[in-house]
Amino acid sequence: MANKKTDFNFIKKTVEDVTKIRRTRLYIPGNNPAMIRNSPLFGADQIIFDLEDGVAVNQKDAARILVRNALKELDFGDTEVTVRINSVDTEFFEKDINEIIPAKPYAIVFPKAEDEKQLLDVCNQMGVVEEENNIPIGSIKVTPIIESAWGILRAENIAIACDRLVGISPGGEDLTADLGAIRTLEGEELLYIRSKLVLAARAAGIQVFDTVYTNIRDTEGLYNQTKRIVRMGFDGKACIHPCQIEPIHRAFMPSEREIERAERIVEAYTMAQKEGVGVICVDNRMIDVPVVKQSERILKRAEAAKKR
Repeated sequence: MANKKTDFNFIKKTVEDVTKIRRTRLYIPGNNPAMIRNSPLFGADQIIFDLEDGVAVNQKDAARILVRNALKELDFGDTEVTVRINSVDTEFFEKDINEIIPAKPYAIVFPKAEDEKQLLDVCNQMGVVEEENNIPIGSIKVTPIIESAWGILRAENIAIACDRLVGISPGGEDLTADLGAIRTLEGEELLYIRSKLVLAARAAGIQVFDTVYTNIRDTEGLYNQTKRIVRMGFDGKACIHPCQIEPIHRAFMPSEREIERAERIVEAYTMAQKEGVGVICVDNRMIDVPVVKQSERILKRAEAAKKR
C-alpha cells in the first residue's frame, strides 16, 4: 500500500449515516455465488459480504473478486451493502482494500479493531485508494468490530478515531475467548461490554450493533436476546442466516403503546417549535430533546417494519 499521505480531510458523516435503520446486518459468505445473487431478496436492512472468517484461506482471492464484481453489477435496491475485510495483520488486508474500495460499498466492516491509531491508519489507507480511483475521500464509511479485551478498553477512542466511523459492534466468539469467558445464551458474559459500547457509541454520535446469535434454529432465544439489546439501546444485530431476520425485526418493532406515545411526543414538540414554546409536557411528564429523538427513532423503526 502506497503511503502517499496520511492527513486527509475526510467527508464528514451525515445525519442519515448515523440514523438510518439497520436492525439486521446479514453476513453473506463472499465465496457463495447463490447467496450473493439472492442477497437483496432476503429483506435485511444491511448485507455484510464476508471476506474474513466466513471464507477459507484458499478461497480468499476468489471471494474478493466475486464480491467486487457483485458490487459493480448487482442491483441491491434499498438494502445497504458493506464488506467485512480481513484484519490488518493478514496478507489479505491490502488486497481487500485495493479491490473492494473501487467497487464502492457503503462501508467497510473492519474486524479486530484494537485502538484509535490502528483505525486512523486504516481510514487513511482507504483514502489513498479512494484518491487513486477518483472517489471522494471519506465517502466509504467504516464500522469496526472490537474483538479483544484491549479493544474494549479503547472503545471510546475507537468510536471517535475517524469521521468515517458510523457504528461499532462487539465480537462474539473471539472476544469471549480473549476474555476467557464462556459464551451463554443469556449473554451475561457480555453485559458490561455491551453497556460500554452503547455508551461509547452514543457519546461519539454513531450507531451500535450487537454480535450474532449462533443457534440459527433457536428463533425464540434470538428474539428474546434481541429484545434485551433493544432495551439496552442497540440499533441493530448481526445475523448469519436469512431465517434470523424476521425474529430480529419483530423484536425491534415497537408496541402500539410505544408508537402512540412517540407520535404524541413528536407532534407536541413540533407544535411547540412552531409556537416558540420552550417546555412541553406529554402524559404529565416534561419532555426534552433526547426524549424527542428517542421517539423519532421509535417511529422510524415502526415505519421500517411496515415497509419490509
